[in-house]
Amino acid sequence: MDPNQKRAKAVDRVDSVDTGAASSESTRMCPFPDEVLERVLSLIGSHKDRSSVSLVCKDWYNAERWSRRHVFIGNCYSVSPEIVAARFPRIRSVTLKGKPRFSDFNLVPEDWGADVHPWLSVFSTAYPFLEELRLKRMAVSDESLEFLATNFQGFKALSLLSCDGFSTDGLKAIATNCKNLTELDVQENGIDDLGGHWLSCFPESLSSLEILNFASLNSEAPQLMELGTGTFMQELVSGPVTELKNTFSNCKHLVTLSGLWDATPLYLPVIYPACARLTFLNLSYATLRSIELANLLTHSKSLRRLWLLDTVGDKGLEAVGSCCPLLEELRVFPADPFDQEIFLGVTESGFVSVSRGCPKLRYVLYFCRQMTNAAVATIAQNCPDFTHFRLCIMNPGQPDYLTKEPMDEAFGAIVKTCTKLQRLAVSGLLTDRTFEYIGKYAKNLETLSVAFAGSSDLGMEYVLGGCPKLRKLEIRDCPFGNAALLSGLTKYESMRSLWMSACNVTMNGCRELAKEKPRLNVEVMKDEGSDDSQAHKVYVYRTVAGPRRDAPPFVLTL
Repeated sequence: MDPNQKRAKAVDRVDSVDTGAASSESTRMCPFPDEVLERVLSLIGSHKDRSSVSLVCKDWYNAERWSRRHVFIGNCYSVSPEIVAARFPRIRSVTLKGKPRFSDFNLVPEDWGADVHPWLSVFSTAYPFLEELRLKRMAVSDESLEFLATNFQGFKALSLLSCDGFSTDGLKAIATNCKNLTELDVQENGIDDLGGHWLSCFPESLSSLEILNFASLNSEAPQLMELGTGTFMQELVSGPVTELKNTFSNCKHLVTLSGLWDATPLYLPVIYPACARLTFLNLSYATLRSIELANLLTHSKSLRRLWLLDTVGDKGLEAVGSCCPLLEELRVFPADPFDQEIFLGVTESGFVSVSRGCPKLRYVLYFCRQMTNAAVATIAQNCPDFTHFRLCIMNPGQPDYLTKEPMDEAFGAIVKTCTKLQRLAVSGLLTDRTFEYIGKYAKNLETLSVAFAGSSDLGMEYVLGGCPKLRKLEIRDCPFGNAALLSGLTKYESMRSLWMSACNVTMNGCRELAKEKPRLNVEVMKDEGSDDSQAHKVYVYRTVAGPRRDAPPFVLTL
């Protein structure tokens, strides 16, 4: 096998499977005709399963190659677009992630990289039939959006999440040129808003649009299944309120609703007619109080996913527990995370109420200012099927506020009880005992996020020595140093990435890691005025593309 073929074969492993070799049986001739095998493999939806299938033998590898229609790339620098195009010739849908997740907390400089344009340039030749593109934490320019809109004639779906670099002019190009658009989701991005005129660029005859999510809504779209409303105007009077209510009444197929900025009790009833079928309600921009939320939820009995601000308080979460028995995902965000004088919001009481009334809860992201070990243990008992548990106690190093003990037993209860756990974010006052629990019991954990926690290098060593399925480890402001970093030498090549910032790692430790594992990219981001011997921000990831070619001067690849 020539080097190019080897690199192409590795693409599907980059974010999906371990790099195991095919068995000795792999050289046997496949008993199925290629057409039959491709048809069978096309029924496999999971990219992880498809990647495993491709390792069985050469025939299965080729069949999987030609039948693959979607590719997921969890790190845009783990592979090059050229290798992707060589590996999979018939891709119609691409999911591409860029910057490390801690960029959401402004820990990654804006000009770090992750430009989508090189990918689009390759795809325009390799995949002119591309229909769907989903980007997360990528740098996207107006020029890139215009290029996308004019070079992929059958394009149907664009989703941008936590991306930046573009304006409403780029959205204008999408609205003008994508005649078959079914989805446009551009919420939670750094968009330069030049006005709502771009909405008028959608053809009046456009009837294919099912998902529309943006900052400001100025047009009707009765065929929508998903809608992001943006701002409710405070100047609405009875006529416009009635008209808007009629508009929502016509949205018979709406399953997702988000936005509702500045919505007051006077205007909330206009959306009631559209709530019966809702499965996802995103109120993370709406500063609702408990009674307003309770009234809204009485019309929303089918909810599976709910995002809220903590202004609803514990009483609002009691309403969630009473009205949403089918709920599978809950996210509660802080209305003002930086004001330490605020004593409102949600506590352990509201969380326990939800866990009692929502036994199907699988995913939780919960921001609060106080928590107890006993409450988390109760929550774990009530919802043992958690796959994602992200608890953020906003004051770093906060203990159990009743007993003043560390929060070790809380997270111990989660990893012991919730055996399906895949993602965990820990917070509060934590010692190495928490990480000992994680390493010992979290057998299905794939992503771990840690901040302001731990006592010594031993904590990180526990995690890297356990957690057999760990793929992403994100650490900031912890007392972990070189010994902790190097304890993962046998682990990193089976992981997607490691992030460490504001820890005790040095440049020498990073150089040793790079020397021992040349197939990893070990990147150090230097802060202006920082100690040259310290590695303040370290990003380690596996790649088949080698060191990236667009690294800015402050990024050193060792």
